Formats: sequence, C-alpha cells, structure tokens
Amino acid sequence: MAWQHAWQNEKPLSQVLDAMIGNVQEIMRSEVRLAKAEIREEAVKAARAGIRLGVGAVLALYAAGFLLLTCVYALSNVMAPWLAALIVGVVLAVVAAILIRAGRDRLNRVRTMPDKTIETMKENVQWAKNQIR
Repeated sequence: MAWQHAWQNEKPLSQVLDAMIGNVQEIMRSEVRLAKAEIREEAVKAARAGIRLGVGAVLALYAAGFLLLTCVYALSNVMAPWLAALIVGVVLAVVAAILIRAGRDRLNRVRTMPDKTIETMKENVQWAKNQIR
C-alpha cells in the first residue's frame, strides 16, 4: 500500500521531461548571458590597449617630426647635416618601436574566448547527459 501511495504522488514522466528541458533551456540562456558579459569585458580591455597603441603611434610620428628638425639643426653644427638626420631618425625609430611593442603586448594579453563560459557550458552539457541517462 505504501508503495502505491508514493507512486501516485510522483509526477508523470512528461512533466519531469518538460521540467528538465525548461531547466536546460534556462541554463543555456544563463550561459549565453555570461558569454556576452565576458566578451564585453574583454572588448573593453582590447579597446583600451588599442587606444594606447594608437596614441603611441601618433605621438611617435609627431615626435619624429619635431625631434628630427630640432636635432638635425643642433647636430648639423658639429657634423654633416645628412649624418645628423640619420642619427636622429634611428633614435626616434627605437622609441617608436618600444611604444608599439608595449601596446602590442597589452593587446596580446586580451582573451578572445569566453573561457569561463565554455567550461561551464561543458559542465552543463555533461550534467544534462547524466540526467537523461
């Protein structure tokens, strides 16, 4: 008798499956929201690195112009003007390379994949498979 009473209180299989499907759908929606948040966060990091890279490049161009002009005039008093221009150009190229490398290094640190979301999605799929078995 007791087993009949317990069996009668259980939900039909169709309701259990509907509930499971609803839960899996909600989990997937949550994962999509998490992925969007992660991607947005990484996009902000990429934008900040890109801004630094761009500003560094623009400043390097302006600096190259002004410093070349100033240094070439100053050095042309003690050496040939072409040699003065060459020395100044090499120095500016080194500075520009340092700025560009710093910006590129920051850009390389940006994650392009939502790693946390991918991991939890894998866990959710495994959980759903286990629930179906």
